[in-house]
Amino acid sequence: MKQTLREAFDIKIKQKNINILSDYEIFQDKKLLDKFRTEIVESLIDNDMPSNISLNEWVNEKIDEAIEGYDLSNLERSHLFNLIDNEINGYGPITELLNSDNVTEIMVNSPNEVYIEIDGVISRDDSVSFINDEHIIRTVQRLIGPVGRTIDSNNPMVDSRLLDGSRINAVIPPLSTKGPVVTIRKFRESMSNIDELIRIGTLTPYMARFLDAAVRGKCNMIICGGTGSGKTTLLNILSGFIGDNERIITIEDAAELKLNQSHVISLETRNTNYGNDNEITIRDLVINSLRMRPDRIVVGEVRGKEAFDMLQAMNTGHDGSLTTMHANGPIDALNRLETMVLMGGIEIPIKAIREYIFSAIDLIVNIERMSDGRRKVTSISEIEGYENGEIKLKEIFAFNQFGLTETGEVDGEFTLYEGIPRVYKKIKARGIEDIDDIFFPEKTKKITEEKVKKITKKETEEKTVKTKVIADKGKYDGIK
Repeated sequence: MKQTLREAFDIKIKQKNINILSDYEIFQDKKLLDKFRTEIVESLIDNDMPSNISLNEWVNEKIDEAIEGYDLSNLERSHLFNLIDNEINGYGPITELLNSDNVTEIMVNSPNEVYIEIDGVISRDDSVSFINDEHIIRTVQRLIGPVGRTIDSNNPMVDSRLLDGSRINAVIPPLSTKGPVVTIRKFRESMSNIDELIRIGTLTPYMARFLDAAVRGKCNMIICGGTGSGKTTLLNILSGFIGDNERIITIEDAAELKLNQSHVISLETRNTNYGNDNEITIRDLVINSLRMRPDRIVVGEVRGKEAFDMLQAMNTGHDGSLTTMHANGPIDALNRLETMVLMGGIEIPIKAIREYIFSAIDLIVNIERMSDGRRKVTSISEIEGYENGEIKLKEIFAFNQFGLTETGEVDGEFTLYEGIPRVYKKIKARGIEDIDDIFFPEKTKKITEEKVKKITKKETEEKTVKTKVIADKGKYDGIK
């Protein structure tokens, strides 16, 4: 039997116990760390930087001045430098997370408890931490300050957008019992077109082409799904299919939609966080938008009394309106819509509400965050009819899950159901004919075959004519 040298000489290897410290554990004395931070930042603000040194050198000088007389390890000093550097050049400890394209969500539960989402999977990030609760609040104030929002004991909750389009929600005491809680949902530039959704398997090319045609064909559409399922991302992408010659009005709590059309009016709600009581709600903006001569109305999310006004807009000539809604599926979305209309205090029977919904809504698109973290459009349904006081739904496309693979990924397939959708006529009436091959494959195949025959016949005739012309010129003299 062959032996390794280690076995032959009976060499024992000592196993080292490596204790990996989290970011929060590197600098144990948080009061001293906060003292250093305050002194250094104030010194940097109060003094002008010399012209003969770089910013990093100047920061290091101020750090040396502050820690003089203290015995700090190299790890502690590096931690202090990174803390100050992020304070000056970024947004505190979460600067790198905000700049990372892979991180889609940042959740701060406490100074030493930070979670992130990457590819739909949530995990704890021990490389990021804050000094204390005040440090978290200062970071939030710096993030929301440029967009005119504030957070303090009088306004302990904020829901706002950031300059890059990301969305931030923060709750501080007394509303939060364990300290400041921050959630940042990042805006991803890479998720700004339908091709990217096809690439990652959110939907199929047929589904994408159908939704494209439905938007151009001015179908009224609701996108539903759970929290973090990708509703706003999908809404943003579908809104991109609207023609550049249309006047679009977007209405949101926090402006997240990024439309590239030239004629876009963006409206944003206002709450009491601005220091006054003149709250402007989604409903107020929807009502006002009807006086702004819109071709399309895109509402970021309906969640209350504004549902009736949205339906009214869809029923009064504003075809092609789009919105999102929290719901677990198409049927649940319709039930919630009924409830929200009733929340408006309008005394009308359920039958009338359902008839109103039937005449207003064309399509309901459901998107889900699957167990493996991936997002998928699990259903594209249309409101097919209204019988015996009930709205009838018919699925056009669906994703059917079989189970999970050995690697834990969702196993399933997308399905196109037989039959011609009711909305096909509406789309066709707008002059859109590029989805015929989806619902009439045999007809398209026949047309294609006839087209090929015509092309082949034409090419043969052209070759014959060409040969005759060449023969007339004597090029084939002597050739049998």
